[in-house]
Formats: sequence, C-alpha cells, structure tokens
Amino acid sequence: MHSEHTSNISTSTVTLSNPAGLYDPAPNGYSHVAVVQLPARLVHIAGQGGEDAQGRLSPVFEDQVVQALANLQRALASVDAGLADVARVRVLVVDHDDRRLELLARQMRAYWGDAGAPTCTLIPVSRLALEGMLFEIEAEAYTR
Repeated sequence: MHSEHTSNISTSTVTLSNPAGLYDPAPNGYSHVAVVQLPARLVHIAGQGGEDAQGRLSPVFEDQVVQALANLQRALASVDAGLADVARVRVLVVDHDDRRLELLARQMRAYWGDAGAPTCTLIPVSRLALEGMLFEIEAEAYTR
C-alpha cells in the first residue's frame, strides 16, 4: 500500500520530496523529485569514477563507489558546494545487478544520510571510459 504522505527535505536552494502515491525510494538511496529555488548558481560535476588521485582503480565495485562519492565531494567542495546542494545525479554501473544496486543504495544513504539523497537515474552499461572502471557518478548542484 502506498503512503498518502509526501516527505520533504529542504536546503535553502534544493527541496527534495517523495510524493504520496509513489513508492518510497529512500531504501534505494534517492528521491523522486527535486525542486530548485532560483536564482541559484548551477554547478555541473563531470562523471566521477572510482579512481584515486594517482588514477588507480580498485577491482572491487563497492570500493569504486566509495571513492567516486569521495571524488564527488571533493569536486563540490572545490566550488564551495556540498552534497546537500545536489539535486540530481546520474550513475553508470557496469554489469548492473541486484547486489550492485544494494551496495550503491547503502553508500548513497550513508553519504546523504538524513539530508535525503537527490533524484537519481541509474544507467546500466557494458563499459566505461577506463579499463576496469565499474562505476561513475555525475551531478548537478545548485547553490546561492
């Protein structure tokens, strides 16, 4: 049964919500709707993979997810933004399956926590830009 309650989480610029009548996406680490209050500064973060500063990639999917999310945080911080400013992410997953979805959802919940995760589109792919790359995340953030 669907909840008749709409949940809202808001920063000064981005309001995330999950309308009544839609399933609860929180266990999967995202929200259904993001509303951005304009005027705002729009920040596009290119796809961040699981490589460290030396370009090394772990062969472990979850390690790459953790590193990519840390890389996303670094990119946001470089322009005085943070995870709470992110309205939308797109994730690309090589060899997507239920296990990888669960690992990704757990990390998304851990990184965004009670702030609520942004809207998300997951795109399964057969390969990414670098050999051995298993995960990539790009983001759109809005700040004042």
